[in-house]
Amino acid sequence: MRTDKPFETVTGSGPVSAPNTSGWNIHAVVGELRALRDRSLVTRQRAGNPPKLPSRKALGRIIEDLSAVLFPNRLGAGDLNDEGVDYFVGHTLDASLRALYDQVRRELRFVAEQQGAAEWDVAERAADITRRFAACLPAIRLLLESDIEAAYQGDPAALSVDEVLVCYPGITAVTHHRMAHELHRLGARLVARTVSEIAHSATGIDIHPGAQIGRSFFIDHGTGVVIGETAVIGDRVRLYQAVTLGAKRFPTDEQGNLLKGNARHPIVGDDVVIYAGATILGRITIGAGSTIGGNVWLTRSVAPGSVITQAVVRDEFFEGGGGI
Repeated sequence: MRTDKPFETVTGSGPVSAPNTSGWNIHAVVGELRALRDRSLVTRQRAGNPPKLPSRKALGRIIEDLSAVLFPNRLGAGDLNDEGVDYFVGHTLDASLRALYDQVRRELRFVAEQQGAAEWDVAERAADITRRFAACLPAIRLLLESDIEAAYQGDPAALSVDEVLVCYPGITAVTHHRMAHELHRLGARLVARTVSEIAHSATGIDIHPGAQIGRSFFIDHGTGVVIGETAVIGDRVRLYQAVTLGAKRFPTDEQGNLLKGNARHPIVGDDVVIYAGATILGRITIGAGSTIGGNVWLTRSVAPGSVITQAVVRDEFFEGGGGI
């Protein structure tokens, strides 16, 4: 015979009555939130329903599927055989590009609405960006092969290139960056930034999609690494955790607004090693073959082949603040 009562749950200490939800006043909260949305639309000179932004969740799935397209035997379906790989790659690539096209189209519609521009060519432009991005995938795969090999050769703890591919957060971040950089270059900048922030959340490595990074790039450990938008990194560069390639100051115009897009991050030459905790700020050049020691604070260019360590502790004053 059942003895439990409706709207009661049983815990280790006996039945507990369900909470009384009538006091939550849902209707009033919904109304206030709508009023705030309407006011925000008026403030930003928008009317009706604004265009949808690219979906972070959808882009996460797209990049995961594109990673499987690039490395199907390691990141694809577990039961693939030689005969099925091309089918898997083709099917997954087609579905991923269709989904990517939708996200790029969302961005272009949003930008057109922001700028008050006509939307007649949004679908065509989105298709063109997606098509050109697809053509970049073989080159992205080659770059990633060089990055994976650099990680394997640079870390004595790595047992195989397969381990590097599936386990290393630096490779996850760089995989996202290689794809995000091409999207950024092709004009889908909001989509690209979202892709980079997905990797940032997952790995603790923050690489702006605008950063230019050469072949055989290795981020060891990785947590806390920050690479700014206009950074330029050569071939065979290695970074350790908590390295910052940032901006020394943020110039403003006559009205006090930040100037956007100016070159403000470091240029790092080929074959440079930057150890943990180093902070390198401003549009300076680290010469090829240099080594930057741990926790170094660097705001000046150094010649090729330099070895920079913490010789003295010094204070430096920044006008207008400093940052990434």
